Amino acid sequence: MHISEGILSGGTLIAGWAGSVAGISYGLKHTDPEKIVRTAFTSSVFFLASLVNVRIGPSSTHLTLLAPMGIILGDAVFPAVFVALLLQAVLFHFGGLVVLGANTFAMAFPALMTHVIFGRAICESSGKFRTMTLSFMAGTFTVMAGACIAGTFLGMTDKNFLGAVKLLLIAHVPLAVIEGVVTAFLVIWLKRVMPESLQ
Repeated sequence: MHISEGILSGGTLIAGWAGSVAGISYGLKHTDPEKIVRTAFTSSVFFLASLVNVRIGPSSTHLTLLAPMGIILGDAVFPAVFVALLLQAVLFHFGGLVVLGANTFAMAFPALMTHVIFGRAICESSGKFRTMTLSFMAGTFTVMAGACIAGTFLGMTDKNFLGAVKLLLIAHVPLAVIEGVVTAFLVIWLKRVMPESLQ
């Protein structure tokens, strides 16, 4: 879901940065010291998972593990995603520094919404099938919501990108399914070996 540098309009870039700065500020304000290590660890997992990406026109698709990040971190997901994307932009030129705000918002906001919508239900779920179903839904939702936000940014910039947006959404469907399956098994594993991480 990385949007490439030099594509978005000035207004879209400002909107992306405004949303990201608000999310990062809120996340830092509500992140307690005990969550710092967990935030750093999940940020590094996201960094590694999203290194392998496939170009799709002005954007790209890749594994993210954003749903587990959202479920585990909650409010702290914005700072975690921002740091990982900043390092990717500096070290590997994925996305870019100017478009960093839009990329951060496109990935962190769906993860935060996943926490709000699915987090409590997943944490309180006792049945394995119900937990896996909710986690699968969370994984697919996060990917498709992120693709929709990235597509919205592209559409706000130029209506000629609408063809690329359709391709972007279609390409993210199989990724959403894979992400949902991975999220389901990861959450079940976490509930067994580290249940405190989902509290």
